[in-house]
Parts: sequence; structure tokens; C-alpha cells
Amino acid sequence: MECIAVVNARYISEYRIWVEFNNGDSGEVDLKPMVFKYAVAAPLRETANFEQFHLDGWPTLAWNCGFDVSPEYLYELATGSTVSEVAPA
Repeated sequence: MECIAVVNARYISEYRIWVEFNNGDSGEVDLKPMVFKYAVAAPLRETANFEQFHLDGWPTLAWNCGFDVSPEYLYELATGSTVSEVAPA
């Protein structure tokens, strides 16, 4: 595998999103701590705005306000493993 990437995502509720990665792994992530930590994510504190994510060119989760989350970090949140633990040496 070259790089980890998000290939599918769907909104669950509040600040939770189910994500699927290009290696077949998937899981649920809770992004509430990030949304309330970073000023750029302030518009997403309204869940109606949070629901409006898309997959960008990396691909990873992104929002029109300029907030995005790296696919590697999403992978860690969703699976409990780091990318280096699953990537070939």
C-alpha cells in the first residue's frame, strides 16, 4: 500500500463519522474534541454544518470552512492502530 486514504465515509450522528480506508479497514471516529479545539472548525460546532463533509484530493475528510483531518489520524481513531503498524516495511 502506498498511502492510507479514506475511500468512503458516512455521517452517523453528532460529531461521529464512519470511515473506510483503501486497505479495507473501517471504523467510527468521534471528531468532537477536534471540532471544539481548533478555531478553523468553529462553524462545524453546528452539527448541520458538520454533516456537510466531503472527500478531498488526498482523499480525506474535509469541510468548506477549510478544516480537514489527515487520513493517518483518522485511521488511528477508527482502528486503534497506527498506519506504520499495518503498512509493509
